[in-house]
Amino acid sequence: MNEQLEQTKAGFIAKVPEMAQVNIFRHIQEQQQSGIVFGLNEGDRAPNFTLTNPLGEQITLYDQLANGPVILIFYRGGWCPFCNVQLRAYQQLLPEIQKIGGQLMAVSPQSPDNSLSQMEKEQLTFHVLSDPNGQVADSYKLLFELPAYLQNTFTGILGRDLAKFNESDRWLLPVPATYLIDRQLIIRYARVDPDFMNRTEPQEMINQLKRLD
Repeated sequence: MNEQLEQTKAGFIAKVPEMAQVNIFRHIQEQQQSGIVFGLNEGDRAPNFTLTNPLGEQITLYDQLANGPVILIFYRGGWCPFCNVQLRAYQQLLPEIQKIGGQLMAVSPQSPDNSLSQMEKEQLTFHVLSDPNGQVADSYKLLFELPAYLQNTFTGILGRDLAKFNESDRWLLPVPATYLIDRQLIIRYARVDPDFMNRTEPQEMINQLKRLD
């Protein structure tokens, strides 16, 4: 997956207008240097939530945990090529994850219709859930609002209205995060990175699953 992310980053640098790149990298650096500690940590109790999948079904984290540990991914949306690389990589190893008793859930603030489109396009067979206005991301201390200069970059240069894409009146995104939550509701692995071009390899999460008691 990391090789694919590097290729995606090279494509980003080659194709995205320079001013947009400057503003996007500026925002990553601002988050890294803000002093804000994003995300919950290993050893924390995972907050419960119930979210809707694209078929309108209610999926509850604690209900899923009754069946086995959960790999929980917070991602930006189907418009983000780095997120798509990550979800495709996890889909490829989903049978191995399930073979050792694990489950996979992915959460983003995008609308259910956009989640459905993403599931169909990427052929995803795990839970892809919509988090309206980022309420669950906020409970995991991941939520942030894009500053005005970045909103203008998306609408003016990149032609992407994230508020509309998410069916929200605010420009909200989660800092990308990958968690492993055990059946006792405890976070056993946590990676939270404001640099959205970095993600946790699925094989690393399989290794973490195997280490669970």
